[in-house]
Parts: sequence; structure tokens; C-alpha cells
Amino acid sequence: MSVAQFSVAVRLSYGEPEMSTVIRTAPAGNLLVAADEVSLAATRPEPEPDYSTSNDYCDKSDVVRIGSVATVVFFSGVIAFSLLGNTLVLVVLVRFENLRSATNSAILNLALSDLLFTLGLPFWASYHLRGWTLGEASCKAVSLVFHAGFYSGVLSLTLMTVQRYLAVVHPLSDRGEARWPALVVWAVSLAAAAPALRSTVQEHEGRFYCEYDAQGWKTLVVYQQNILFLAAFLVMAFCYTQILRTILRSPANKRIRTVKLIFSIVVLFFVGWAPYNVLIFLTTIPHTFTCDVSKRLDFTFYVCRLVAFSHCCLNPVFYVFVGVKFRRHLKVLLQKILPARPASVETQPTRLGLVPSQGSMY
Repeated sequence: MSVAQFSVAVRLSYGEPEMSTVIRTAPAGNLLVAADEVSLAATRPEPEPDYSTSNDYCDKSDVVRIGSVATVVFFSGVIAFSLLGNTLVLVVLVRFENLRSATNSAILNLALSDLLFTLGLPFWASYHLRGWTLGEASCKAVSLVFHAGFYSGVLSLTLMTVQRYLAVVHPLSDRGEARWPALVVWAVSLAAAAPALRSTVQEHEGRFYCEYDAQGWKTLVVYQQNILFLAAFLVMAFCYTQILRTILRSPANKRIRTVKLIFSIVVLFFVGWAPYNVLIFLTTIPHTFTCDVSKRLDFTFYVCRLVAFSHCCLNPVFYVFVGVKFRRHLKVLLQKILPARPASVETQPTRLGLVPSQGSMY
């Protein structure tokens, strides 16, 4: 893969639109491509001017058109549901729950991470339609928000898992205050997202793009994102293995409900983000591809990216279906917001709303 092709392949991983709908492809029939069909096809044209025949070109206008429209429409729904759902989670936590609880503190962090990630989506949606029109400062800020939201989400889930591991496997251990791990999560997330500040606005064929200013930074970010993702997966796998062994030895464990909820959230996160991270990692591996394979892979990448980015609106849905206490708190909250009901129903919010719950909200 050429440097120019790799530039676009990595740029795609941060929600950026393609610079061109026509690319120069490798010779057809490459066995590696035919066997794998997994690496992301680049879409930026080669810098060499000697394109001799029309057979060297791959028209991707249909891919870009469909992908861009789908991205904008899908992101609009994700933004609306994420803002509504995660805001409700924050309100329920602050109003009804004890935020000194380690689990509640981690869930608060996760909701904030999802909201932070969501704040970047309107800019990426606009980017797909018109290119980058907001200047260099906004380019750096939106890139930083995107990566900080991703990293804080991964670390918050890891923290929740470790806390459940300690609560179930080592219930007598001293876990200290809940706020310090949360502060560490945000400090590490911001530090990991710092390379995003190397993003700059660049022009290509009259259109502006927000991308990294050097090849090395692109490679660094791809490897860093995948290493952190893999490390978090290994930590969670170990913790849940030990939790499962402990629960099987003591079926009466009262923390099973909370463990089930957190495990569901973790599975949802990894199912959503794993294909996306695998694809952006494969962009760093030299490869060749036919035009047909390239177009199919571009469609695949669009789908994986939409699934991954939609994760920010799915956690509140899981809380509603899995979290018994959350459903009860949400019902109380809605009863206070919506028009008054009969007195027999109105008494419950007053009783529940003034006394914070103990433990986690699940």
C-alpha cells in the first residue's frame, strides 16, 4: 500500500470522507486479497500523473454517495437517542443514587463518555457532506473529543469490570474512594487522545479535510487504539472468568444482577467496536486489491463504522431492559415530569425520590 493510500485508509477510521471517488487499483487477481477480503481499500488517488489506461481506475462514486447519505441519516438518529438516553441516565444517577458507589461512579463516567463522543458526531456528519469548513482549531478539538470519548469509554468499562471483580471475588478488599479511579480514567483518556491535536486542515482539489499532519502520527494512533482495545479485552476476560468461577461456587451471590448488567454492556461494546478496530488495524498492512473487492470493503467499513459509532446511544437501552432499579427510578422521574396522576400513584415518587438508593442503581 502506498503512503497516499494509507493516509486515506487511516483517515477514514476517524469518520472522514473520501477525497476522491476514483482510485488507481492494483492488478486484478491478487491471491491475498481474494483470500482475505478484509483490509480497507484506500480512496485517495496516487500522486503519479502517468495513469495510462482507463483500466487503472476504479469508480467509487456510488460507494461515496450511498455511504455519505447513510452516515448523515444514521448519525442524526444516533445523536438524538444518545443525547436523550444518556442525559436521563445522568439525571437518574444524580437524583436517586449514591454517587460514592464505585459502580454508579463508573456508570456516570460511561454516560459522560458517551455524551462526549456524541458531541463530535454532528461535525463528522457535516464533514461527509461538505468537507471540513470549521477551521483548524475546530479540527483539533473535534478530533480530541472523538478520541477522548472512545478511550474514556473503554477505560470506564474496564474499571467497572475490575470493580465487579473485586466486589465478587475479593469482597473484603479495601477499594477506597470511587472518585479517584474516575479521575485516573479521564487523565489517561485525555493523554491518550493528545495525538489528535496533530490534526490539521488540508486542501485537496478545492475541498478541505481534517487529517493528521504526518504519516507517523496516523500509524501511532491506529496502533495505540488497537493496543488499548486488546489490553482492555484481556483484563475483562480475566475478570469475568474469575467472577464466573466465584458465582458458580456460590449461586446465592447477591451481586449476580449487577454482574449480568455490566457483562451485557461490555459484550455490547466489544461487538460494536471490534470489527471497526480490526479493519483500521488492517489498513497498516501492505496489500493489493481489485476494484470490486475494494468497493465491497468500503461498504463493509461504512457499516462497521456506523455500528461502532452507534454504541454511544445503546447503553441507556440496556439499562432500561436489564436494570430493574433504573426502570423504577425512570418511572418515578417521568411521573414527576408528566401531568399529574391520581393520588395513589403520586405517593410513590415522593417516597422514592427523597431517599438515595444504596449500592448501584441495578
